[in-house]
Amino acid sequence: MLGASLALPAYLDRLNAEVSRLSQPDIQKMADLIYRAWQNDKFVYIIGNGGSGTTASHMAEDLGKSTLLSEDLRNESKKRLKVLSLTDNLGWIMAVGNDLAYDQIFVQQLMNYGRPGDVLLAISGSGNSPNILNSVDWANRHGLTTYGLTGYKGGKLKTMQQHGIHVDLDDMGMVESIHLCLFHWVLNDVFARINNEGRYAK
Repeated sequence: MLGASLALPAYLDRLNAEVSRLSQPDIQKMADLIYRAWQNDKFVYIIGNGGSGTTASHMAEDLGKSTLLSEDLRNESKKRLKVLSLTDNLGWIMAVGNDLAYDQIFVQQLMNYGRPGDVLLAISGSGNSPNILNSVDWANRHGLTTYGLTGYKGGKLKTMQQHGIHVDLDDMGMVESIHLCLFHWVLNDVFARINNEGRYAK
C-alpha cells in the first residue's frame, strides 16, 4: 500500500508518473471498441471482482446514461449503447456460485447473452481471477472482442486478452484508481463521437 509509506505529495507524484507511463494507443483502443459497438448495435459487457467489480458497475452506469445528451434521455428513438455489468445480477451470481462454482459466475451469463461482435471488458488487478479468465476464454472462442484492464504483472489475462491496458504496478488501490481514471477519458471520447461534440463536432 503506497499510501502507507508515502505522504500525500509523494503519492500524487507517483500516481502522475504511473499514468504517464501508460500506452496511449491502448487506451484509445478501448474507446474505439466501445464506439464501434455502438455503431454496430453490439453489446458491451463488463466484469470484475471486489473493487474492480464496482468499477464495472460504475463503467456500465456511465456508458449507459452518460453517452447521451441530457435532452436525449427521454428520447425513445435515440440510438443507445447496449452495455451491461455482469457484476450486478446478484441473484444469478449467488445461484451460480452456490450451484456450480464461483469461477462460473460471469461466463454462465455470457453464455446467455454473448454474441459474435460483442465486446467484453474484463477488469482484474492480478490478471489471474479464474472467473475472469473463464469468461475471456469463452468470449475469445465465440467471436467476442476482449479487452483487459490489469495491474501487477498482468497475470494470465494479459496473455489471453485480444487488447488491453496494463498498469505495471504492485499496488491494488492505485491500479484500480488508474483504471477508473482512464475510463472517464474513454467515456468522454465516446460521448463526443456519438453526439458530434468537442473535437468531433461537425
